[in-house]
Amino acid sequence: MSGVVRLVSELIERLAAEGRVRELRRDGRLIDVTGLGGVALAGVTDDSRLVGPGVLFAAIPGLLVDGHDFVAAAVATGASAVIVEDDAALEALPADAGILGIVVDRSALALASAAAWWNGDPSCELLVIGVTGTNGKTTTSFLAAAGLAGAGIRTGLVGTIGAIVGGTLERNSLPQTTPSPVVLQTLLRRMRDAGDAAVVLETSSHGLAADRVASIAYDAAIFTNLSHEHLDFHGTFAAYRAAKRSLFERLPAVAKDGRPGLEVIGIDDPAAPYFAEAARATGARVIGYGEGATADVRLLSIDASPTSLDVGYSIEGALRRLRLGMGGRVNARNALAVMALALGRGLPLDAVEAGLAALPGVPGRMEAVDLGQPFRVIVDFAHTPGAFAALLAELRAAMGGSGRILIVFGASGERDTGKRPLMGRAAAEGADVVIVTQDDPRGEPLGPILDSIAAGAEAAGALLGDRLRIVPDRGEAVATALGLARAGDVVLLAGKGHETWNLTAAGREPWDERAVAEAALRRLGF
Repeated sequence: MSGVVRLVSELIERLAAEGRVRELRRDGRLIDVTGLGGVALAGVTDDSRLVGPGVLFAAIPGLLVDGHDFVAAAVATGASAVIVEDDAALEALPADAGILGIVVDRSALALASAAAWWNGDPSCELLVIGVTGTNGKTTTSFLAAAGLAGAGIRTGLVGTIGAIVGGTLERNSLPQTTPSPVVLQTLLRRMRDAGDAAVVLETSSHGLAADRVASIAYDAAIFTNLSHEHLDFHGTFAAYRAAKRSLFERLPAVAKDGRPGLEVIGIDDPAAPYFAEAARATGARVIGYGEGATADVRLLSIDASPTSLDVGYSIEGALRRLRLGMGGRVNARNALAVMALALGRGLPLDAVEAGLAALPGVPGRMEAVDLGQPFRVIVDFAHTPGAFAALLAELRAAMGGSGRILIVFGASGERDTGKRPLMGRAAAEGADVVIVTQDDPRGEPLGPILDSIAAGAEAAGALLGDRLRIVPDRGEAVATALGLARAGDVVLLAGKGHETWNLTAAGREPWDERAVAEAALRRLGF
């Protein structure tokens, strides 16, 4: 048996062992694994546009398109093998197609398995820490990577902003927290080859529910918080919560290095017991952080400035202090999640604290824009009702009762419609001036999106033309807010953060929130 045939056989045996192969077909006949002579593979993909000679194509049913519709095109382009859920896609092929067909019950799971197999299961060679929750995933992930690096563990990262491979940040070009399993497994292999020993994987509910992380061998995971988000995809809040919980259900009792599997959980969130129960069922250790008296890592005090934090906390009763080179009181909790991770992993606490202190900030998170204007301008990725409420409350507390908060934001088109009025309400309750504008409308008409947000703001007492304004063009909206700002005010530009695009019906358009704000400030003479 040739090396290529052996590999194909190993893939099929792996899928069969996982209970996902119903039948193996070639030219409509049931075949034996050993009868695959001549089937050569050159890669794995679920994108028919990327199929070339020898590539295995997995047909994934999606929300907008079904990969089964592209099986014939993939075979015509040279695919040697296809994974399908519906064998009708194979039966429609020419009789002389000569490809290997693998019929499974869930092709997304099979793709995750195939992508991991093709890359040599890189997650099995890395310490893998997942981070999930509605808000704070990205900042917590960057902090975790910095803390591990401070402890001498070279760490990669995959998340909303991009991937850090061998110490270099590669920015995402489109909005996706957890990439496809093909991209993800390739990144992990590159990290391992670059000398990374660990990876922090920002793990979204989409990534969990869509099986993108199905073949990731996690060792530890962090839960930040839970609030309304992504119900367009999950359907119900219960399904969204269950998708998040599934990360902790897959934690091992013993990690790859022999230490206990670990869940780090924000105990102040009402959903904390639900998530802790999942980890305990696997035998993983659970460590809590937060303000509550039962926290293993307990927040005691925060001394905050716009650009730094001095955090007093305790670890199992021992008093400690942590200094961060970034503002935002919420980041005290994010940092303590990392200290809880350090406690559970047995890492040197001083070294982890030093790593956290060395991180200057996270792109698009509480990012200040300062051209000498007498008011603060902040760019942040906040885009949920819960994130708005927390961030606006923090800004209000830091202002000490003087000045106003002006917020500019929108809501994504073709996404969770239920959160739009909730965002408007949260903005109106926390800010003095609410300016509603576009944010990735995609192919959905902009007017109804803005009206839905505005309805929530009006329900909270913001009158249109007074505290509430609708400015469809985002550049104009930013300029409007900056033009209204007075000395001592805070202008919060929310939703875009690190992103360098705006998705419209015309496609992906370049966008840089910081550059737009700076240009508007210069026009005002700053």
